Amino acid sequence: MTGMRTTREAGEIFGPRMTLFADVLSIGFATAVACLPLVTAPAALSTACAVLRGVREDRPATAGRFFTLLGRRLRAGDLGAGAIALAGVLLALADLALAGAGLPGAPAFALAAAAISASAAVVGLRACGRPESVTDWPAAVRAAARDTVRDAGGSGLVLLALAAAALCAWALPPLLFLVPGPLAMALTAVQVRGTGPDAYRLGEG
Repeated sequence: MTGMRTTREAGEIFGPRMTLFADVLSIGFATAVACLPLVTAPAALSTACAVLRGVREDRPATAGRFFTLLGRRLRAGDLGAGAIALAGVLLALADLALAGAGLPGAPAFALAAAAISASAAVVGLRACGRPESVTDWPAAVRAAARDTVRDAGGSGLVLLALAAAALCAWALPPLLFLVPGPLAMALTAVQVRGTGPDAYRLGEG
């Protein structure tokens, strides 16, 4: 986020980068809490990305602002997106369970299921990182699908961010309530890299 201040002012104990790190963890905890109903997960992650986009414009990246924006935007379309995402996760788990049951052709089926699930996860996460997701999920998903194909490097970064978040949560389960923040930061960074300044402003309330 190139527009933020990078030096400490007189009297400051911590620099702006440390402050941003603390804000990201705060946003991560707020996002994890908002994700508890499960169907609210896409809206929560999308809102976290919108809050973090505002850092460059000196907008507060706080849990309070997160909940304000989430409450302002939560609607039937957000819950529908959450239901579709939850169904996709359950379907992927069912496919992997079938692959592990020793059925004929299981290795090839498992490989195909893993590839499809990974691709769907990247599209879904990139959609959460797009400004359009604040108001129009179908448009965000279409744009994310194009980004996934055209920007293979960014898609790889999204997969790495997801893998790192999952590994951290698996190694230290309490981190499950913090990793959504760094994940949202990664999605936001992937989205805005190589774009103009207006990319930060879209989708902010």
